[in-house]
Amino acid sequence: MIDKTSRRLLPGIESPADIKHLSVDALGQLAGEIRELMIDTVSVTGGHLASSLGAVELALALHYVFDAPKDRIIWDVGHQAYAHKILTGRRDRFGTLRQEGGLCGFPKREESCYDVLTVGHSSTSVSAAAGIAEARCLKGEAFKVISVIGDGSMTAGMAFEGLNWAGDRKKDLIIVLNDNEMSISPNVGALSSYLSRIMTEQRVMRLRHEVKTFLKTIPGIGEQVVNFTQHAEEALKGLIGPGVLFEELGFDYIGPLDGHHLDHLIKNFRNIKDLKGPLLVHVVTKKGKGYSYAEKEPSRFHGIGPFDRQTGVSHSDGSGISSYTDVFGKTLLELAGQDLRIVAVTAAMCQGTGLEAFSKKLPGRFYDVGIAEQHGVTFAAGLAIEGLLPVVAIYSTFLQRGYDQILHDVCLQNLPVVFALDRGGFVGDDGPTHHGLFDFSYLRHVPNIVVMAPKDERELRAMLKTALTCGRPAALRYPRGKGVGVAIDGTIETIPVGQAEVLREGGETAIFAIGSTVYPAIEAAETLHREGIETTVVNCRFVKPLDEALLCTVARSAKRIVTVEENVLMGGFGSAVLELFEARALRPLQIKRLGIGDEFVPHATQQALRSRYGIDASGIAEAVRGLIASGTSERPIEQNDAEETKSQAG
Repeated sequence: MIDKTSRRLLPGIESPADIKHLSVDALGQLAGEIRELMIDTVSVTGGHLASSLGAVELALALHYVFDAPKDRIIWDVGHQAYAHKILTGRRDRFGTLRQEGGLCGFPKREESCYDVLTVGHSSTSVSAAAGIAEARCLKGEAFKVISVIGDGSMTAGMAFEGLNWAGDRKKDLIIVLNDNEMSISPNVGALSSYLSRIMTEQRVMRLRHEVKTFLKTIPGIGEQVVNFTQHAEEALKGLIGPGVLFEELGFDYIGPLDGHHLDHLIKNFRNIKDLKGPLLVHVVTKKGKGYSYAEKEPSRFHGIGPFDRQTGVSHSDGSGISSYTDVFGKTLLELAGQDLRIVAVTAAMCQGTGLEAFSKKLPGRFYDVGIAEQHGVTFAAGLAIEGLLPVVAIYSTFLQRGYDQILHDVCLQNLPVVFALDRGGFVGDDGPTHHGLFDFSYLRHVPNIVVMAPKDERELRAMLKTALTCGRPAALRYPRGKGVGVAIDGTIETIPVGQAEVLREGGETAIFAIGSTVYPAIEAAETLHREGIETTVVNCRFVKPLDEALLCTVARSAKRIVTVEENVLMGGFGSAVLELFEARALRPLQIKRLGIGDEFVPHATQQALRSRYGIDASGIAEAVRGLIASGTSERPIEQNDAEETKSQAG
């Protein structure tokens, strides 16, 4: 119920039912309070602020008119869904957003019955909504299905696959296109809202249908008249709005509507609520609405870390150490200045992948394909066929969407396409939809490809050059966040493909580490040294091909081996090592693989997650102690591996 003792409305909002009796003016006040809570919270926790600020009125209007959770409201990606979370019983916990044990930064089914689909990757809502609508009909139930999808997500092919299917099936379905890139002038907005309200009145829609039906009965000329009026109607719509495309896909188009005019939004949603068939409602919003800094820099505030609320300035850790993303971007630009064949490709993540400087200095050699990873990979294959050296920079979790294209269009044809996988490993607060924990496994079993991971910034530079010169498909994955602070000036050297390096020698235990786990392995070895335990540490560098000669030589002189990776254990780096030992028929060893078991990892800081899964320095040292304590009995690799995998999965 609404809190009668307070002038503020938000403290009394526990569910969407609490807003349904408010006036439009009161809803406007509530929108302001929601924005204040968002800004206050995200300035501390970080998060996706600009898009959610722009969708406050849209969330209010949807929950005001429709009856969730009975009516299914599906938020695509979830960047826009903070107001939805606040309105659906999670206001008191909103301060825990993206914190360990707190609210997820995206809609999550386990978190609330109002979250219909767990999301994080774009362009899935239309297909899911179509499936839910189909199931509703099969079960003979009655409820509304609404997909809220951003204009950016509409660049992905999957969204149009869903639209194509839904438009053909003709089931009752509402697609809300939240367009937050187009601004509306006051005159155009008022005219558009007026025309949409008139056209969506149910009596007008019924009259249009009845007139068309009557005209078709007129002998000789009826069909021609219907065709003429329909073409004239479409031509008129083409003059005042971009609805023809959606009409051709089988949707009735309404809009564009001013997404910050609550009165117009509510009237239009009420008008279309009981209409039949697939509808597309085009709503135009402003990213960052209500917070001047986010309005001026919507890209920076799309996904932002903690910042000063008063100034909008992001907090710095004060280290002055560059991120891996920045090092990659600067290195690629440097190498592109030396080789005119190098081009960059990304999928709607120019800033996120560190390519902004490249795009400005070499605009003719930069390609942003939108949220279309599949197209981006095969597009790069086409570039490579003609002798260019494309570097495809995509987050590890999003490159999963281009798996078939990697296999079929790049690796099968052995084309020199370089994949730069940012955010490899734990990403922290974005959680299970964004962790890059599967790339070693989904890439290393594909023929022809080289898969590598740098231990630091200098090695990232060397690996990028190695990838560009190896003449075959290559992937390098690197973590989110700051590097380790090594100097990176000077000539960039290449690394012989498949060559590992021994960083520390000694003892009967060896640690095989890769990528972000190498420095923790060195730290663990130093800790163990102080305890009188000597260990060999190998920076393996390559998941594929492995340095078979070096690893086997180390294994023959060791009794115990620990492999460490920031990746799932199934099919990952440790599995590659075990397969090598089996193929070489090495004597039985005590082997412990450290990594991620058969599970999806929740959100928490990278540091907390590395500690939880035992791949930080403390966890690695403890694994070595555990192997030593377990005795010297030698067990077959297969048996040890099975026990270890069972333990990790449990």
